[in-house]
Amino acid sequence: MSSRLLQALPIESKWLNIAFQEIVKRPPINLRPLLLVEQRRNFKGTALFAMANRALYQLTSGAGEYTDLDVRAETIRLLDWLLDNQCPGYSGFCGGHQHRLQHLNGRIGDPTDPDVVSTSYAVRALLSNADLGDRYLQAARSAARFVVEDLDYREVEDGAVIDYHLNHGDHYTINAGALGARLFLDLYVAVGDETHLDRATALLDHIAGLQTDRGGWYYRDPADASHLSMDSHHNGFVIESFQRHAEVADDSRYTDTLDQALSFYRSLFDADGAPRFDESTAYPRDIHAATQGILVFTYAGEFDRARTVIQWVLDNLYVGDGRYYFRKHRFYTQRITLMRWCQAWMAYALAEHFRVSGQEPPRKRQQLPAASFQYWD
Repeated sequence: MSSRLLQALPIESKWLNIAFQEIVKRPPINLRPLLLVEQRRNFKGTALFAMANRALYQLTSGAGEYTDLDVRAETIRLLDWLLDNQCPGYSGFCGGHQHRLQHLNGRIGDPTDPDVVSTSYAVRALLSNADLGDRYLQAARSAARFVVEDLDYREVEDGAVIDYHLNHGDHYTINAGALGARLFLDLYVAVGDETHLDRATALLDHIAGLQTDRGGWYYRDPADASHLSMDSHHNGFVIESFQRHAEVADDSRYTDTLDQALSFYRSLFDADGAPRFDESTAYPRDIHAATQGILVFTYAGEFDRARTVIQWVLDNLYVGDGRYYFRKHRFYTQRITLMRWCQAWMAYALAEHFRVSGQEPPRKRQQLPAASFQYWD
């Protein structure tokens, strides 16, 4: 949508906008430069890198033996960028993709529109680095007001729900509700306010009721409100949120839900670690699905399974020089490196795996040149 070619056309069309979005997303090569798509830093990607850097710093006592980068200083720069680039005019700290997005319902997301998914990861980044400055904790705490007031946290018969973003439509995005619960759980750990735990539990109660007999969740409720089915990485978001509740609340409220979910989720990965796209389709094998698998299996204590997924990524999507490709299709690989979708997620997933499993990160002292990266969202 930031393509200067698209913006120069004398018409405004929902289907033309969608065509540009799909043309950019699906080819095996990167068409963004040809279509004059603007390069722009992504809010969620910045949060993921901040958390990955923090984990690296903790794992290596400053990372001096692993990289020439001043990891602590870079983390602070990323956190400050999150504060400087939050969406203004809302009840609390929040962020979004910061680019226009054409929705299928005809609405166009504005660059200043926040969403709970981006905000949840940014809050996680701020809280994990709260010792670096009180401003990070205070900003994160204010995000609760954004979720409650601007995203309309509201009770329903079996729990509570929230809106995904300001253009949510007449449906419920299940993984977004789960990540909203994760936001409240992280705040509960940070500040000890029982209200945050209660709200997280109410959100997860409703989501537990939406679990299918197979153990997974559709992308939306109702299921026919989306072109996605029970896809891999969004189910991973939901499961990770239930895992966080089990860790934080230390109770058995969702034991059966989580057991069924993990059983289903394991079926979304082949024996060699290759991620399936959803419950019925293997391809495309997406790096984001792989990274979410690394996280879920790591948090489940299934370290060998997580490392199998890591090895599949290294064998199939690793470019070299720290870069990773986007997707592997049945007959070709999309040889595109995306900073948020590929790089940030792999950095975060690997850092979390090393942190939780206690495995030693591989030494690599070489500092990669900036030219090796592309800041496409």
